[in-house]
Amino acid sequence: EVTLDECLDMAAAKTGALMKCAVAIGAIAVGAPEPDVRALAEFGDNVGLAFQLVDDLLGIWGAPEVTGKPALADLRSKKKSVPVVAALTSGTAAGRELAKIYRQAKPLTDEELPYVAKLVEQAGGLLWTEQEADRRIQLARKNLDSLDLSKEIVQPLWSTALFVTGRDR
Repeated sequence: EVTLDECLDMAAAKTGALMKCAVAIGAIAVGAPEPDVRALAEFGDNVGLAFQLVDDLLGIWGAPEVTGKPALADLRSKKKSVPVVAALTSGTAAGRELAKIYRQAKPLTDEELPYVAKLVEQAGGLLWTEQEADRRIQLARKNLDSLDLSKEIVQPLWSTALFVTGRDR
């Protein structure tokens, strides 16, 4: 069993770490002071985690014609993405039913997938993940606002954050 904290740590270690390093290296390259490098690294970490959360949502509810991935792809493979783990750990009847399905050795059929997606939603996995992605973007904004940087520097960073987390593919 994976806890929600472990799942978030894994997500942060993937895309969060990538964005964090990219932004921090850029700040170091231009000679930013250490406090600014730290704030920008936190910005990158928050944006990267928000990106991964959105990606996890798209892995279940993204439109195949937009994402290029098969419908309900993450559920088909019984991937324990953040929305699924949030649902599994919700303590709800839907979460318990989802856990029972995920423990089964047999693969999910095409007919079962929409039901499983509905269980994730009913157990709060969709809402929790959306709210956490929004929270991370707001934290990223606070990271930028804590800096004494010009609008010309902050605006492209913020626009990029909104772009990568507002995507539908």
